[in-house]
Parts: sequence; C-alpha cells; structure tokens
Amino acid sequence: MASYNRVILMGNLTRDPELRYIASGTAVTDVGLAVNDRRKNANGEWVEETQFIDVTLWGRTAEVASEYLSKGRPVLIEGRLKYDTWETREGEKRSKLRVVGERMQMLGSRGGEGGGGGGGPRAGGTRESAYSEAAPEPDPYEAAPQDPSGGDDIPF
Repeated sequence: MASYNRVILMGNLTRDPELRYIASGTAVTDVGLAVNDRRKNANGEWVEETQFIDVTLWGRTAEVASEYLSKGRPVLIEGRLKYDTWETREGEKRSKLRVVGERMQMLGSRGGEGGGGGGGPRAGGTRESAYSEAAPEPDPYEAAPQDPSGGDDIPF
C-alpha cells in the first residue's frame, strides 16, 4: 500500500525559537506556528479559526530559525507529520502530533517586525531566505534530494 506524508504550512510564529544541541552536536529547535483559516459556517457567516501547530527543526535549519526568526514572524514550513508518545512521571500516557520541518522559508520584509507583509513576491513581500536540508532522520521512501539552493523554476 502506498503512503505519502507531506505537510506545507504558512503562518506566524507563536514564540521565539529556542536553540539547543543534542548529545551528537546536532542543532534542534521547536517553534509554534499559528495558521489561520477563514470559511463560511452553515449560516453563511464568516468564521475565523486558528490552528496551533508544533514544529521541530533540525541542523542548519534550526540554527537559521533561531538566528533570524522571532515571535510573530511569518514563515513557510514544509515537512512531515510525526506522532510522539511518552509517559509522564505519574504514569499517564500522552501523545502529540507534530511536524518535523525539513524546509523553511522566511516570509515578509527584512526590516518589518512580526506579522507584516504576509509573504512572498505575490503578496508584496520580499523573498528573504530559503534553506533546504536533508532531515536528520532520512526517509527511505523519499524521492531524490531537492535543489539545495531553494530555487524553483516554476513559471507562476
């Protein structure tokens, strides 16, 4: 049976990234992402809904996020879903669905503080940075590596 695990999210950071290093020396940071969705309900009224998503970034991507991102900044994250389970000290079982970010692109203008612009050349923002890196946990089913320069030759 075929499967595909890919997530693309665009939103604003809910907190400043906190960089740390694991025993092997690999950088890791966890960030929160707020993603807004606007739709009509059954009564025809517009309803705004916000999803809060935890994202883990590894390696150089984590270092770049820690250096250049802060709470409120718009960012685009591409990655995969991962389901974590653990047991608390009290013996309770817990679980959480999170995103392992494999590619990050900062959005908005360089000088603007968080939330400004909304991102990308089409929305009037500037392309600030794009960085791709192989995930530290390689996926054996993943296709050939992408162009590390982050440049896409898409005509639109």
